[in-house]
Formats: sequence, structure tokens, C-alpha cells
Amino acid sequence: MDTAVTLSGHAADHHRTPEHVVVMGVAGSGKTTIAALLAARLGVEYAEADRFHSDANIAKMSAGTPLTDADRAPWLAAIRDWLSAEADAGRPGVVTCSALKRAYRDELRTARGRVRFVHLTGSPELLAERMAHRSGHFMPTSLLPSQLATLEPLAHDEEGVTVDVAASPEEIADAVLARLAGS
Repeated sequence: MDTAVTLSGHAADHHRTPEHVVVMGVAGSGKTTIAALLAARLGVEYAEADRFHSDANIAKMSAGTPLTDADRAPWLAAIRDWLSAEADAGRPGVVTCSALKRAYRDELRTARGRVRFVHLTGSPELLAERMAHRSGHFMPTSLLPSQLATLEPLAHDEEGVTVDVAASPEEIADAVLARLAGS
């Protein structure tokens, strides 16, 4: 476990309110990679947001059609419910979620436990390049512009940190942990 930051609710902190980290950003920002690294370093549970999507949502995105707010609502509720279940069990968790709009993050913040966001950002060119070189993912590069157009970055009054993804995954995880420890 990383000594720079711990999420309350872990091990001896079982009497405290669990803290969750939602790793957010557009497609290609490295949410899965960074969230898995953070969860491993923190010794907490990790969930990939894609597992909460309905088959209909996956089919829609695979066809290059952006999701609507109505499409996303059950998905966001499922992620929120996973966070709440982890909190009810006294465990913190790390989950990925694009969380492009503040309203989506507001929904996730209704989960039991403390919810903090890690917004991964990068240039559109870097994000498109990463998407073009990944395999086995249903999200086509053609949806990146709609995600960037929808994105509402973390506001100053939202609990979380923003980290650029131009560095290596290990360096990004280090920066995230340092920034979370300081917030």
C-alpha cells in the first residue's frame, strides 16, 4: 500500500466513513490503467465502469452513437450503488467513470461514503492516438469529439484533482496519490 495516501475505511479505519475515488475523463485518457494502479497501490477494491453498462448502451456506442443522458442514468445509478455497497461493507473503492457532466458527478456523490474525483486530461491528439492503438474496446475514436464537447471539467467546488496524462502510468499514479494526499 502506498504510504502517501490511504482511503479511510481500509483496515484499521473500519469505523470511519469509507472514501471512494472515481477516476474520470474522456475515452483514451487512461482511466482503466490508472484506476487499477491506484486500487493496487491503495489495497482497495476496483471496478471498471464498462461492466455497469447495459448491452444496449454497449451496442449503441459500438455503432458510433453517443449515449444520451437517459441512456447514462441507469449506468450512473449502478456505479453509485456499487460505491454505496462498498461503503456499507466498510470498504473504500476505486471506480472508473467518464463522469463527463457535473450532473453525472452529482449523482455519483449521492453514494454513501466520501466520493472524490480524479480527472484525467490530455490533448485531443494524444487521446485520439491512444484510442487508435488500443484493442478490444467497444468505444470508437469517432466518439471522442462528442465526449470532449460534453465534458464539463471539475469545478473549483468539486472535491477532486485534475492530472494531465502525458506522463507514464506510474508517474500519473504517483501524481494522483500525492495530490489526493494533499487535498
